[in-house]
Amino acid sequence: MNLKTTPFPEFVTSTSSNSINPLFDIVIDENVNLENYCRALIQKVFDLPQSKFGLFIEYQTELVKDELKWINKFEKLITLNEELFSDKKVFCRYNKMYHYIDKKRDELQIISTKRNSKSTPKRLINAEAEDRYFSFHEVKEHIDKIDNFNEKLIYLTEEIFEYKNADIISKNGKLLDYDIQCNQLIKKLQTIRRMKTDFEKEKAQSENNPGPTEDPKIKLQLNGPINIVTNAFKQMMVNIKPNGKPYIQYKIKDVAQFICDNFVDEHGQQLSQATIQTYLSPNRTDKDPNSDSVVRF
Repeated sequence: MNLKTTPFPEFVTSTSSNSINPLFDIVIDENVNLENYCRALIQKVFDLPQSKFGLFIEYQTELVKDELKWINKFEKLITLNEELFSDKKVFCRYNKMYHYIDKKRDELQIISTKRNSKSTPKRLINAEAEDRYFSFHEVKEHIDKIDNFNEKLIYLTEEIFEYKNADIISKNGKLLDYDIQCNQLIKKLQTIRRMKTDFEKEKAQSENNPGPTEDPKIKLQLNGPINIVTNAFKQMMVNIKPNGKPYIQYKIKDVAQFICDNFVDEHGQQLSQATIQTYLSPNRTDKDPNSDSVVRF
């Protein structure tokens, strides 16, 4: 067997006489060195029933201190010696062992991540199952890190199904059930989204329909000299009636403003308030129209 080795940082072996589990032990009766250890490992892949591959990896990783490093070295060993499995009858062994190595590595990495992460206090854990615990406190922290709304709902829904299908060992009686809290958060998120959508619609509608605008004020066009109209107002402001009051009892400035607001000249142009005030002045008779043009009341 033309064997290629890989440097295992540690390896645990037994002899034929002291082996507790000959099926899974790496038995070396001669010199215990790296080459013989690697050779014995490869031989296990050839000799073990394929149904025992998973148990073999579990057994060996429990013997070493750094399980993840050992599993990575074992993977490298069979990869370097892939040509030894080139025969179709044994290549399936290579693939199956590779599968169990991957599975065990994923498991070890998850455990390592949990050890390194900040542990959640017991009082914030809603329930515990065989293989995991359920903490709504952690769920909220995770949801806050997700930007996409749909991804938040998918994550919460998956957690609800995980909880309902789990074999729950214990529950925290001081907290609501995990699935209830997740459902409440889903409803809250959906309500907030509806409100935001409604506000955006209202804003868009108000921008597109700014509301009713006042009809432009109609101004009467004077098709003749302006002083004819101003003289008529002047008469009503100056001439005293039998009751001792004029028809219109307002200041010249106010009446001039009224005329400018309601009349335009024969060209449709705005009237000058200063000019109208001059025409309304009782002392400016020179601005009155000719006697044949005066409107008489």
